[in-house]
Amino acid sequence: MSTSTAPPGWRRALRRDWQLYSLALLPLLFFLVFRYLPMIGNVIAFRRFEPGGSILGEQWVGLRYVEMFLSDPTFWQVFRNTLWIGGLTLVFCFPIPIVLALLLNEVRTRALKRFVQSVSYLPHFLSIVIVAGITLQMLATDGPVNHVLGWFGQDPVRFIQEPEWFRTIYVGSEIWQTAGWGTILYLTALTTIDDDLYEAARIDGANRWRQIWHVTLPGIRPTMITLLILNIGTFLAVGFEKILLLYNPLTYETGDVISTYLYRTGVESNSFSYAAAIGLFEAVIGLVLITTANLLSRRTVGTSLW
Repeated sequence: MSTSTAPPGWRRALRRDWQLYSLALLPLLFFLVFRYLPMIGNVIAFRRFEPGGSILGEQWVGLRYVEMFLSDPTFWQVFRNTLWIGGLTLVFCFPIPIVLALLLNEVRTRALKRFVQSVSYLPHFLSIVIVAGITLQMLATDGPVNHVLGWFGQDPVRFIQEPEWFRTIYVGSEIWQTAGWGTILYLTALTTIDDDLYEAARIDGANRWRQIWHVTLPGIRPTMITLLILNIGTFLAVGFEKILLLYNPLTYETGDVISTYLYRTGVESNSFSYAAAIGLFEAVIGLVLITTANLLSRRTVGTSLW
């Protein structure tokens, strides 16, 4: 009798499908080189870093830089701005693709549906520079928006220079750019719902609204929860590029967020250790948020990322 044992299941799968697994090699290398290895640099949050010196810092200073930004009033103003913009983005940009997907799902004219999808998808393919440029031109003092206001006898509004308008401008441009593209996953999830469920609901006398509430929304709930958890995890990482292109010193009061503050203090002011400490703080907060959201989701609705 042979005493040899069969190799473990993962080894058999690896030998059988090694061509498929090899396709994951480049993505894994990408994450290793550009995501995980740079984490070693976080050590300079606890060491004094000087340009031209050791890449891991010159001298251990402990929590000095953490204490510096925790006692800095400017940081807390930036932190509040980040919470405001991140919260507004989550509240408005997360549900709108769901609503748009539900509306598109009710459209029975194929040509109209394709036209609406094409128009709503288009902003996603524009670079952030172009989106910011269009926004700035539209809202300029002599731009189209102020021209329309002038037809109604209104004085020109300095949208770009007024701090109270910045959050509205940012969230509005974010909705315009992402709402259409965000419907793709939901439209895909809608196709997996069994038509027999709708038929059973109609037999029970449910109208279209009841069918959406009791059949459609539960059917796409796992997708909704997964995307919500991911959005919560990036709650503090609001769009650095777009904010950098839209804001100016006059709107720092409401538009300056952690990422842009890190850019100014770390790159422009060469305070790399101080910026690294703030970045590490932001990453820890993001980890806590996504872990908490995942735990609450698993306990309340039974859907989670892990």
